[in-house]
Amino acid sequence: MSDFDLYYWPVPFRGQFLRGILAFAGKTWNEHDSDEIADLMGKSPGDQPVPFMGPPVLIDRENDFAIAQMPAIALYLGEKLDLLPATPEGRAASIKVVNDANDVIDELTMDGGREMWDEEEWQEFLPRLERWMAIWEATGRAHGLGDGEGYLLGGDEAGLADVVTAVLWSTMAERFGQIASLLERAAPRVSALVGRMGQRPALARLASDAKERYGEAYCGGEIEKSLRKVAC
Repeated sequence: MSDFDLYYWPVPFRGQFLRGILAFAGKTWNEHDSDEIADLMGKSPGDQPVPFMGPPVLIDRENDFAIAQMPAIALYLGEKLDLLPATPEGRAASIKVVNDANDVIDELTMDGGREMWDEEEWQEFLPRLERWMAIWEATGRAHGLGDGEGYLLGGDEAGLADVVTAVLWSTMAERFGQIASLLERAAPRVSALVGRMGQRPALARLASDAKERYGEAYCGGEIEKSLRKVAC
């Protein structure tokens, strides 16, 4: 039996952070298809395993605990799987990285597709995306991240912040050439960290599996179509 149940759509996007954390920690999980997700979403809040509006939802089979919202799930897994720093400051910094990552993908998809990208809007957005990358780079540099060594928040081992960072930027960079080039230029140390993390067997397998299962898909729908017109 798998360690966890994960409810998320068959695309990388927000759910890939959680897949990355689970894979990195060597855990197993069972994914549910779109029909099962829709069925769960259609239940009244009192009949859901945790009251929620949309996926991701994670169920920990060991203690029958369910939680929704990507940052909350990441915090839970970070605590449970010992992927967070020992200090309150380090844990807060880690969760800031998770929430920043959540903000980046919201902005990249125009709040989940409320609008569609055109070339003018994309060009206006690029400096903001570059600033996000600079935020990651400054964070890493402040904690001793080097060109070929170190971790985003320092320490001797990779943790939650490193996994989330790797998943965020590698998933986008693999699918959108402009983003890959911008990351290398704006955040070279973070780009190198993402590359090192991506070489770890668990994350390399996850990326390969994502390509096999989802192809070049990122977030899906019309918003991805518009994003591909401006960012590839």
